[in-house]
Amino acid sequence: MTVATISGAAASGVADTDTDTDTLAANDDGVDETDDLAEAGSTGRSGGTRGESGSAARRGGRRSHESILSVVGQSIGGAITRVRDGVLGRPLASYHLIVTLAVLLTVIGLVMVLSASSVEGYAEDGSAYGKFTQQVVFAALGAILFYVALRLPVRFLRRFAGPAMTLATILLMLVLVPGIGTLSQGARRWFVVAGLSVQPSELAKLALCVWGAHLLASRRRLDASLKELLLPLLPVSALICLLIILEPNLSTTITVAIIVGALLWFAGLPLRVFVSFVIAAVIAAVILAMVAGYRSQRVMSFLGNVDDPQGAGYQARQARYALANGGFWGVGLGQSRAKWNYLPNAHNDFIFAIIGEELGLIGGLIVVALFGLLAYVGFRISRRSVDPFLQLMTSTITVLITAQALINIGYVVGLLPVTGIQLPLLSAGGTSTLTMLVMLGLLASAARHEPEAVVALTVGGEGRVGRLLRLSPPVPFAPSRVDALRRRLSQRDDQRAVPPTRSGDRRRTSPAARGRGSAWKPGDGAWNTAAVNVSAPHPSSWRAPRPGGSAGAPRSSARRSAPTRSNAPAPRSRGYRR
Repeated sequence: MTVATISGAAASGVADTDTDTDTLAANDDGVDETDDLAEAGSTGRSGGTRGESGSAARRGGRRSHESILSVVGQSIGGAITRVRDGVLGRPLASYHLIVTLAVLLTVIGLVMVLSASSVEGYAEDGSAYGKFTQQVVFAALGAILFYVALRLPVRFLRRFAGPAMTLATILLMLVLVPGIGTLSQGARRWFVVAGLSVQPSELAKLALCVWGAHLLASRRRLDASLKELLLPLLPVSALICLLIILEPNLSTTITVAIIVGALLWFAGLPLRVFVSFVIAAVIAAVILAMVAGYRSQRVMSFLGNVDDPQGAGYQARQARYALANGGFWGVGLGQSRAKWNYLPNAHNDFIFAIIGEELGLIGGLIVVALFGLLAYVGFRISRRSVDPFLQLMTSTITVLITAQALINIGYVVGLLPVTGIQLPLLSAGGTSTLTMLVMLGLLASAARHEPEAVVALTVGGEGRVGRLLRLSPPVPFAPSRVDALRRRLSQRDDQRAVPPTRSGDRRRTSPAARGRGSAWKPGDGAWNTAAVNVSAPHPSSWRAPRPGGSAGAPRSSARRSAPTRSNAPAPRSRGYRR
């Protein structure tokens, strides 16, 4: 093989290699063009589905927000449930809440009275602390009476109800006598005792709550007639209203009507009669409001028929200005402008406007929340009590305090015409503060008489504060002899009314026949049979043991086997209560 031949073969191999390289390059160019076409096609398809993907993203966002809100709601609900079970599940939770609310509302009231009355007090007496000092004195007296009401036995409270109502009525008569009652701003409503003004109409409200509950609880039969429910409650209440109107004092007359309405409602007055009573009370209130000139001007100004910013509508308009000036956070404690003689009675009827101006919307909502919590705890005490007297009294007191707060806040914010009803424990008013603290003391005493609280205090004893205050242990509720006899007779009637059945069938009996006593629950409009068990035979139904060693059979049933001396109950003394 020659050199030329080898050189030609090598040259042909190189040429073949170049040809393959060109082919691969061409193939690469085709692949690139194919990729470009594929990318263009995918871009077109993505542009066509852009709207669908956006809507799907929005739906996914909404679902995520809903899931987050659901998780947050469940966590908040679980926290509220744990707090409710942890705080309200304790036997003395109602008692502690009432004491805490009484302290909070009293302290807030003293602070706001000092702030709202400082300018007017300095202008009148040269001291910014005059009205505040008087309010502190009545608050201290109220705290002492709160403690006294907490220690009073329920039986003594019921015995004292009638004399207290009589004394309050006599005081309402004496305050109308010139020379005994003090005339101020055209009304004769106060006594002056040791330099302090005492308003007997406030004492009458407290006495009516206790006496009315005692009267209706004593007549708590299922078949109580309408006459037994209305007499003598309505005549005495009408006399009190007449004496208060003669002062004159329409706002207190309205609160007395609220007390009577609450008593009759919770005692089970028929709905038709109750509606008639409400309509009659509203008509009487409208007539009384239109009789006096200043009252009718207030009503007409509220309805918009009188547009006089400097006349009858001045006070309500200035109150709304104060609330608007406070805004959300308020202008600061003590920085109110309305109390500089722009808003009359800023420390009394319209103190909620000063609260809204200085503490803002937040402070106003806190006050509303405190009264809402007080209403809840009051009705809770009523529902958990087994004594009909305590149930009626606590429900009525709760309605009274809540209604006064709602009416006062309502006319301050412009939802109701101005009535002059004070804000409980917050407005300046010595007798009102004193009576409200006594009412809260009665609520606290009723909370200690709840069945679970009685068991806890009996088994575990008092805590440190209870031992320090020397609080007497609560006495469990026991029905009187008359109530026990009445239930026994009703059980006998129910047993006779049940038709006979076969021996193999279970005999269905009414709650009364099963030994369930009568217990009232507020809001039901009747007396339920679900609280007191009196199925055990009373010791009075047993004869004295015979000399032979065996006791006699029960008087109510001669067929029962005679018990032995060991298991026979002891003879009953004259003062025995089951």
